[in-house]
Amino acid sequence: MKNKHTVLILLLTVFISGCSKIDQLQDDPNRTTEVTPELLLTNIEISAFNNVGTSAALACRHLAYTDGVNSDQYYNWQRSGFGNYDYLKQVSKMVEEAENNELRIYTSLARFFNSYFIIGLTQTFGDIPYSEAIRATESTFSPVYDTQEDIYLAVLNDLKSASDELTESEESILGDIIYDGNVLQWRKLINSYYLRVLLSLSAKTGNDQLDVVNRFREIVSNPSRYPLMDSNADNGALLFHNIETNRYPLFQNNGLQTAFYMEKTFVDRLKETEDPRLFSFAEITPNAKKQGLAEDDFNAYEGLRGSAPLDENVQVTVAGDASRIASRYYDDPENEPGLLMSYAELQFILAEAASRGWINGNTDEFYTEGIKASMEFYGIPEADINAYLEKPGAQLDPQNEIESILIQKHIAMFMNTGWQIFYEQRRTGYPEFDVSGGGVLNNGRVPKRWMYPSKEQTQNPQNLEAAIKRQYPEGDDINAEMWLLLEE
Repeated sequence: MKNKHTVLILLLTVFISGCSKIDQLQDDPNRTTEVTPELLLTNIEISAFNNVGTSAALACRHLAYTDGVNSDQYYNWQRSGFGNYDYLKQVSKMVEEAENNELRIYTSLARFFNSYFIIGLTQTFGDIPYSEAIRATESTFSPVYDTQEDIYLAVLNDLKSASDELTESEESILGDIIYDGNVLQWRKLINSYYLRVLLSLSAKTGNDQLDVVNRFREIVSNPSRYPLMDSNADNGALLFHNIETNRYPLFQNNGLQTAFYMEKTFVDRLKETEDPRLFSFAEITPNAKKQGLAEDDFNAYEGLRGSAPLDENVQVTVAGDASRIASRYYDDPENEPGLLMSYAELQFILAEAASRGWINGNTDEFYTEGIKASMEFYGIPEADINAYLEKPGAQLDPQNEIESILIQKHIAMFMNTGWQIFYEQRRTGYPEFDVSGGGVLNNGRVPKRWMYPSKEQTQNPQNLEAAIKRQYPEGDDINAEMWLLLEE
């Protein structure tokens, strides 16, 4: 299977080399004007599932950086980009080719990918172009901004349609490097992701149109119609291989080898609960190595405060008292897969839903299963998992169940799943991100969003200005609260 996937990726790489936009692909007379939907699917999957990176890890207090003042770590970011629209163009092209070849199953998958990429954009900015941006002709350069509420309504309907259509489909999926054409696993992923989107609307349970709680219950109460992930085997995961262009994205990354250290509040939490995942995430400190401490000795690990001034952190590293990120993240060309969504995350979603009273079920059982799944993903032996689950610090706090759940979700998403854990913390306030040090910018605040791309100010100024005025009285500000976060 790996060889088949590799050939598909290499073929696709040759085909789209030097071209990231579908309109360029169509306009170049020296390139083929036709491509099968399965080749497009492969590239779309790589874009969606490769959620490995350091920026979110710095912002979410997983890591700290020592080669300069990092804007993600110190909360001084400003603008983000509209790059997801390039992926949406590829999805649109896949739909076009699927319709030309009467392959409806790719249209169903396109509903999922459209939803995934557009949710990423709206969670970044707030209101964004959607209806016109996706369906407009090439001559439309100034699409209107849809409200975040309308976007979420459309996404929920599309995800439900995708799930229902796949239930009835008997077509094969070619070009699939995630589930190798297994339609049941795609249904599980889409339904599980649907629950993620619903949970992100936890402040909107009073909105009758969204009908968040009833939608959530409909999925969970009907597993035969809407199956969910059953184990880590169902993870939405992109495997990496020791082949050129297929390796782990941070393989041989020089900066990762020298300038990325574990964040102190994160390390302290893992040490306090004696969480063996620490040994998978980090190296022991240079001083611990000199002292001959073992790699499974929690005293051998220390972190840097993400909120501390850069010079303070540099002093700690020079003194040999900080743990670097584990070498597997830059030495292993395969390492762990990139995750769009995991079985562990689903269990934490169900735990939070049960805690909120949305569904029947034992919150503690979902919570415990999420921890187990996370530890199994990181290769923790069963005996160590069972020992950890017996520790007082690992128990679900009955006085603040959601905080316990989000802390475990934060651990499970270390260096993976993109910015998802940031959005979860933004939504709930848990776990608290340390801003107590003197290095934090943005007046000591964790931003709520990113400013719109500067190109929009010249290419689509009227619609941009209308969207900003509609949402943010204070203007296009990183601390402004989008509709998604306002209680209703």
